[in-house]
Amino acid sequence: MKHLLHSRLAGYRPNELALDYPEAGILVPITDNSGNPEMLFTLRSAHLKTHRGQVAYPGGKRDPGDENLMMTALRETHEEIGLPPDQVQIVSSLSQVASHARILVTPYVGVVPEDHPLRPNPAEIESVFRVPIAWFLEDRRERTDALPFMGGIIHVPCYRWEKYQIWGLSAVVLVDFMNAVYDAGIDLERPPSR
Repeated sequence: MKHLLHSRLAGYRPNELALDYPEAGILVPITDNSGNPEMLFTLRSAHLKTHRGQVAYPGGKRDPGDENLMMTALRETHEEIGLPPDQVQIVSSLSQVASHARILVTPYVGVVPEDHPLRPNPAEIESVFRVPIAWFLEDRRERTDALPFMGGIIHVPCYRWEKYQIWGLSAVVLVDFMNAVYDAGIDLERPPSR
C-alpha cells in the first residue's frame, strides 16, 4: 500500500491557501492491507463544542509546541485514537482546506498498521471506524451538497457507511485523496450528472 501511495502522490502538488487563519493538521489514515486497504475515520463525541457528532479524520489545532503541522496531526491522532506517531508512515500532504469555522486545515496521508489496537479517547471521540477504499471508488454517494467555498460553490458528495455520514470538510479531503491516488474523477466544480 505504501508503495502505491508513494508512486501515485510523487507528482501530486497540493494546493496551498493564502489565508491568515489558525492552523490545524489532520491525518488521513490508510491501512497497510495492500489487498483491501481501508481508510480510518472518527465519530466526534456528541458533547464537544464544535463539530459534535460529526465524522472526521483524527487531528486538530496546532499547539505552540508543535514543530510543524505534520507533528500536529500525529500528536492529535495519538491523543484521539491511541495510535502512536511511530506507527504512522507519512506519505504526503494533500491540498489545504478552509473550514467554515475559519481554520486552515492541512491533511497528511499516512499508512497505519491494519491490526494496531485503537483506543478512542472518550472525551473527544465516540468511535473509530474503517471504510474500504474500494467502496468509495464506486462513488455510492447518498447525496451531493452545494457548499460555499472561497467565494464560490462546490458540490461535495455525502457518503453513508453503515450509521456514519461522511460529508463536508471530511468529504472534500476524501475526494482530493481519491482523485490524486486513484484518478477517481470526482468533480467538485459541478454537480454530478446522475
